[in-house]
Amino acid sequence: MNETEIENRYRELLGFVPDNVRKRSALARLSGHEASIEAVESLRQSLLHDNPLDRKTQQLVHFAMLLALGHTQAAQLHARGALKAGALAQELYGVCETAAIVGGMPIFSSAVDIVYDALEEAGLIPT
Repeated sequence: MNETEIENRYRELLGFVPDNVRKRSALARLSGHEASIEAVESLRQSLLHDNPLDRKTQQLVHFAMLLALGHTQAAQLHARGALKAGALAQELYGVCETAAIVGGMPIFSSAVDIVYDALEEAGLIPT
């Protein structure tokens, strides 16, 4: 799997290549450890792309899990990925509500911010 294939997978999933993906590839090249990226992406391929969950469900699960872990920057990517995979605003808000059970109001508030911004970016917030 070459760099272009890896980037194309991210474009298909999220609609863009995240900065951290570009950075880790560049650092691996600089370090002469491209094989580590191949290994990571091979595992990712197996766990994500060959998974029995459909893409939308996977992205909603990723979003929820990252929220619960407090990884808001990564959660933002997966909220956008869920929208790209066909998730509705109601489904994303459902994740926000469910996250309140696990993480309380701080996680709920963070989730709402993330979903609102993703919907706004997608042109789905009425003005």
